[in-house]
Amino acid sequence: MKHRKVGNVMTSDVVSVRNGTSFKEVAELLAKHRISGLPVVDEDDKVLGVISETDLMFRQADQDLNAPRKRPRLTRAARRSAAKARARSAGELMSAPPVTVHAHESIARSARTMAEHRVERLPVLDEEDRLVGIVTRRDLLQVFLRPDREIRAEVLDEVIVRGLLEPVHAVGVSVTDGVVTLEGRLERATEVSIAAQMTGQIDGVVGVVNKLTSRFDDSHISPTQPPAMHGVADDWLRRL
Repeated sequence: MKHRKVGNVMTSDVVSVRNGTSFKEVAELLAKHRISGLPVVDEDDKVLGVISETDLMFRQADQDLNAPRKRPRLTRAARRSAAKARARSAGELMSAPPVTVHAHESIARSARTMAEHRVERLPVLDEEDRLVGIVTRRDLLQVFLRPDREIRAEVLDEVIVRGLLEPVHAVGVSVTDGVVTLEGRLERATEVSIAAQMTGQIDGVVGVVNKLTSRFDDSHISPTQPPAMHGVADDWLRRL
């Protein structure tokens, strides 16, 4: 199944800094380009870390002399925050190691990476792990802007024809605001499940309303038995 890649939605004109870039210059770059973060790279464009506005705010918070002073804690997070409050260069400000993705990775996988690490942006690397772009949450959400007609065409081609080896007219497919409705009757119950799961994996699909029925209930058949159909759906059958 086809998935849009990070390289299709990333910003290739990346604002980056070196290890020794000063605190003030980092702040000026963020303000000038109206961005909330940037990567730190070495001479070979390898990403060393990432700086966010939050990292710079530690300095401002530390300078709030009117704030009540608490007894310092010796936790790792507290030590890291204290170090950033004293930072004078990008290398001291950055969060490392960086969380990155490669340009060939799918948007879905990158979104999971972003959610798991709770970050708002990901440096994008090429095959040699060099910085080639940056992708933000907003970039990844572009996938949900796909027109309904485009999603419907992909469901028919990738799921019905290539996946289930059925003619286009075998299943009724309609799409409204990214929600796909499947209607009709297939030969096996496992195919009904496969159709819904494959449809849900297509980029831009918000939800699936499965109204498909089957002529034969094969859900009780042992997965060790060879599947009767051959094609993209073979893998899906083996997982059920």
